[in-house]
Amino acid sequence: MDIDAALIEAIEARRDDLVALTQDMVRIPTLNPPGLHYRDICELLSARLEASGFTVEMIRAYGAPADSDRYPRWNLVARREGTAPGDCVHFNGHHDVVETGHGWTVDPFGGEVRDGRVYGRGTCDMKGGIAASVIAAEAFLAVCPDFRGAIEISATADEESGGYGGVAYLAEQGYFDPARVQHVIIPEPLNKDRICLGHRGVWWAEIETQGRIAHGSMPFLGDCAVRHMGAVLAEMEATLFPLLAGKRTAMPVVPDGAKASTLNINAIHGGEPEQDEDYTGLPAPCVPDRCRITIDRRFLIEEDIAEVKSEIGALMERVRAARPELRYEIRDLFEVQPTMTDRDAPIVRTVEAAITRVLDRHAEFVVSPGTYDQKHIDRIGRLKNCIAYGPGILDLAHQPDEWVGIDDMADAAKVMALTLRELLA
Repeated sequence: MDIDAALIEAIEARRDDLVALTQDMVRIPTLNPPGLHYRDICELLSARLEASGFTVEMIRAYGAPADSDRYPRWNLVARREGTAPGDCVHFNGHHDVVETGHGWTVDPFGGEVRDGRVYGRGTCDMKGGIAASVIAAEAFLAVCPDFRGAIEISATADEESGGYGGVAYLAEQGYFDPARVQHVIIPEPLNKDRICLGHRGVWWAEIETQGRIAHGSMPFLGDCAVRHMGAVLAEMEATLFPLLAGKRTAMPVVPDGAKASTLNINAIHGGEPEQDEDYTGLPAPCVPDRCRITIDRRFLIEEDIAEVKSEIGALMERVRAARPELRYEIRDLFEVQPTMTDRDAPIVRTVEAAITRVLDRHAEFVVSPGTYDQKHIDRIGRLKNCIAYGPGILDLAHQPDEWVGIDDMADAAKVMALTLRELLA
């Protein structure tokens, strides 16, 4: 039996273990926000990986956004050294999950197995991917104990809220220095036959229009900030949205609608704050003097962030030209540059060959419409040889009755194990 066949057989023999590990992780409700049970899931994985010969570090992201003594941002990094010098292959998965929402027909944290699927919040995004990487590493160690280089597995915090208490913090501490780690796979749920090369860019900002408060019976004595914001929204509809729809990228972004630049208005707030649900009174008669919107602008690798911001600035000036009394502010909240790993990068070519061997079909190359932790590995770690590859269907992420296919997890683990064999054995 050749090594690849032995690895595939070793993973098949661990199929029940793969399911059980996924269930164990799903049953720890690592909800973000606020950041529950992060230490618990790191301790679960620590015990597992130490038993397989990994040296484990538990790392709290002191001072990171949202880190507190009540909700500490815990991360795990496990490393297993080989018997000779060589490259390090790192599997990085985030352990946090989003809220459950409504509409579930199963226990969101029960890990129920039915019809070849494991159900629960985080099964798809992305505890099934973490489990696949652990099983892949364990099978590889059993078949190829005398490997060169090193294997690392990390479970990190807060990807769902930007990753600053997780991968960003670790990158700042040097954990993704190219001298330390050479290949990174992030097992995000992008289908087992897809290699995700990167993601679009993002700019979040808050736009505030400013007016003057007055009595609602005499609005002519005030200046309505909500009316100003209405003019801003109308100008967006008339000029900005058509402009963005006409921008197209050569990046293989999925789905097709994300090949264009996009803008989402996340929230709008103006005038009197909403009262508690049990408040039974009427609103006060006031002209609102402030109105704010939060915008989520996703941009393409062909665009420059300065150009993206200047489009909004120019729009606001057009509105002010028609409404000289308008005063406004634009506040940056968050920005990430687009990133895309080269198709000829070593990790891309290696995973591509492994997909062909395991699935008997060619890999599809895609780019994510939204960002994930590759942004920090690239921007802070300066490590370009990084992809997302893992089991699961992205459309199921954050949905009720989220699930991951057991066959998909096993196949992805086989691809990961063959990748380790090619790079380290």
